[in-house]
Amino acid sequence: MGNDRDSGDNISTRLTYFLVGAGIGAVLALLFAPKSGEELRNDIADATRKGIDRSREAAQQLGAKAGEYYDATKQKAGEYYGTARETAEEYYEATRERAADLYDTASAKAGDVVSKTRSAVAQQAGSISAAVEAGKKAYVDEKRKTELSGRTDAAPTYKPETTM
Repeated sequence: MGNDRDSGDNISTRLTYFLVGAGIGAVLALLFAPKSGEELRNDIADATRKGIDRSREAAQQLGAKAGEYYDATKQKAGEYYGTARETAEEYYEATRERAADLYDTASAKAGDVVSKTRSAVAQQAGSISAAVEAGKKAYVDEKRKTELSGRTDAAPTYKPETTM
């Protein structure tokens, strides 16, 4: 695996050396060409202008490509943002609905518990009231029996409370 990378580096290095050598050869060819000084300077100026023009064109193309990539990336980011926002809203809504359902269920169950508790308390209160009333009645009956039989020594000495 390391050889693949080394050979790729080797090829790019060789290509770089070749291009540098070609550039140096072109400059030397211009310098040693049998032309007058003015023609040589004009040729060099033309070659320089052409190089500058090509560099500008390449820079413009690179700028245009960068702008296209920027616009495409911006558009994709906007799409991802919109999708993420919609998904978040859906989750929020689903969670809110579920929470409302749970609240309604809990409220209904709490109402059932309160209702059953009230029924149980009312039933127990009725039983307790009936037991108290039965106790009062038994006391009164026993007191009458004792008074009618004339036995005052066996009569209870306490009096019932009349708080109700």
